[in-house]
Amino acid sequence: MKIIAFTGMPASGKSEAVQLAKDKGIPVIRMGDLVWEETKRQGKQLNDKNVGSVANNMRKEFGMDVWAKRTVEKIHSLKKAPYLVIDGVRNLEEIEYFKKELGLDFFVVAIDAPDELRRKRAISRGRTDDSTDLKDLEERDKREISWGLQKVIADADIVIPNNGSLEDFRKQVLTLLNNL
Repeated sequence: MKIIAFTGMPASGKSEAVQLAKDKGIPVIRMGDLVWEETKRQGKQLNDKNVGSVANNMRKEFGMDVWAKRTVEKIHSLKKAPYLVIDGVRNLEEIEYFKKELGLDFFVVAIDAPDELRRKRAISRGRTDDSTDLKDLEERDKREISWGLQKVIADADIVIPNNGSLEDFRKQVLTLLNNL
């Protein structure tokens, strides 16, 4: 099984890349969904503060790879497929765990977009875990950087820039997916 792990700063374009994979029939596991599930299980409302707090606290309590472990459990429950996409890798410990548990046919694709463009997207997309406050968005960036996200982006096997048109970005992602 070939596994593509998409990573990138919030609102960089990961969800768009993941949707293209889904449209091609590639199974997707979104690590953020596991955090959302845990947030709900703890009886907390889905918002940026609560989701971030749960993600952070679980990492502190169970290790930086806690979400990778939960993702691998979910992968094992799926029917085998030739390809799989994981959305939302945030640190090198997660990548190490994935490679150890899932084999070497695993590669990381970073989606890169300028900060100003990402923040504009986050404000306009209206996801429940997004804030419309610039300060909150900057805090979210800092939190994810503290988990090691910039190291993951810097060490990615492939970087796809997302600073032009949506059509250009989609072409780049589809080229990647078509060349699996």
